[in-house]
Amino acid sequence: MDRIVACYRVRSEPGRIEARARALALEQSIEMPLEAVADSFVRGEVVARVESIVPVRSAEDAERRFEVRLSLSLQSTGPEAGQLLNMLFGNCSLQPDVELVDIEPPAALLAAMPGPRFGAGGWRAALGLDPAAVPRALTCTALKPQGLAPEHLAELAAVFAQSGIDVIKDDHGIADQGYAPFARRVPAVQRAVERAASMRETPGRALYAPTLSGGPRRIAEQLRIVHGEGVGAVLVCPMICGVPALVEQVRAEAGVPIIAHPAMAGSLRIAPALLLGRLFRLFGADATIFPNYGGRFSYDLVTCRAIAQRAREVIDGVRATLPVPAGGMSVERVEEMVREFGTDVMLLIGGNLLMATATQGETVADRARAFVRRVQVAASSIDAGDAARPSRLSREPT
Repeated sequence: MDRIVACYRVRSEPGRIEARARALALEQSIEMPLEAVADSFVRGEVVARVESIVPVRSAEDAERRFEVRLSLSLQSTGPEAGQLLNMLFGNCSLQPDVELVDIEPPAALLAAMPGPRFGAGGWRAALGLDPAAVPRALTCTALKPQGLAPEHLAELAAVFAQSGIDVIKDDHGIADQGYAPFARRVPAVQRAVERAASMRETPGRALYAPTLSGGPRRIAEQLRIVHGEGVGAVLVCPMICGVPALVEQVRAEAGVPIIAHPAMAGSLRIAPALLLGRLFRLFGADATIFPNYGGRFSYDLVTCRAIAQRAREVIDGVRATLPVPAGGMSVERVEEMVREFGTDVMLLIGGNLLMATATQGETVADRARAFVRRVQVAASSIDAGDAARPSRLSREPT
C-alpha cells in the first residue's frame, strides 16, 4: 500500500518523545487506543507508523524539539485534498506542541492531485508574451482600496493595463460587497482592461484576476460571470473557501490561470514552504502569493527561498507554480527581488504604486511605468545563468 511520509516538529521532554510520537501516530490515523483495535488490516495498514525520531539542534531549545516522521496510509486520505489535510494535520493542529513541516508524497498521491493546469509557462502564453524574447519577471498589482465603486476600480485597472502591468488582481478583501458587487465590478474592470489594450505601452496583454469568494453556489455564479466576460485569471483564498473548492470547483471549471492567496494560512502550524509552495501547487494553483522578506510580514529570506523552491522544483508530471513575493513590496526593490528569485517569478506591488506624489508631479501611471521599466532592466542586467536557474527547477508534463 502506498504511504505518505509526514514530518512533524514536536516539543517534548527527551524521555517522553517516543510515547509522544506513538500518540501522534494514533491521533492522525485512528484516534483510539491501539489495544482496542482487533482488525488486522486496520492495525497493519491504516494505523500510522513512527518511522524515525531525530533531535532538532537549535541554540535556544536543543533538547526539547524533535523531528518525528510518520507514514500514513494513502487510502485514508480518499485521496482528496481536504481529507489529505485532515489526515496530515487535522487533530494535531489542536495540539500546540506539534508543527507539520514537510511531506514525502508517493507517486499515487501526485497522480491523484490535479496540479496546476497552466503553470509558470501557461501564464506567459496567456499574456501573449513572445517565448523567444529575453525572459523577465511578470508584473502584478492589486486594485485597492476596498470600498471603491466599480467604475473607480475600472479606471484604476485601465491605468495599470495601459502602463504595461501584466496581471491586475482584486485586492483579496474585495469580494462581493454592496459597494462593488462581483456582478457589477467584474464586467466593468474587464472592459476597462480590454479598452486599454490598444493603448498598452508594452508587448502582450493584461489579465484581470477577480477574487472568487463564498460557498459553492456563489463561486459557481462568479465563474459563470468570469466565463461570460472573458476574464483571463482568477484569485482564490484556499484556506477561506476551502481546498476542496479550489480542487473540485475552481481548478476544474475556471479554465484560466489561478492565483492562490495566503489569507488565513498563517493560522496553522504548517511550514509555509509546504503549504504555500507544495500543497497549493498540488491542489491546482498556477501562482502562489507569499509574504516576502522585508515587507509587512515576518517571513525571513530562508523561508521565502524555500517557498519559491517548492513552487518550482521538479515533480514529474506536475507543472511548476509561479512564486509571487508580495506584502509591502516597493518599486525600489525590483532589482533585489529579481536577483533573489530570478525571472520565473511574478512580482506583486500593490499599495506602493498608489503612493504617487502629486506635489512632485508624479502620477499612479508614472509609478506603474517605473515598475514595468525596472523589471525589464533587471531582466537584461542579471547574469544569464542566474536568470535561467529557476526555470530549470521545473519540468512541464508531456
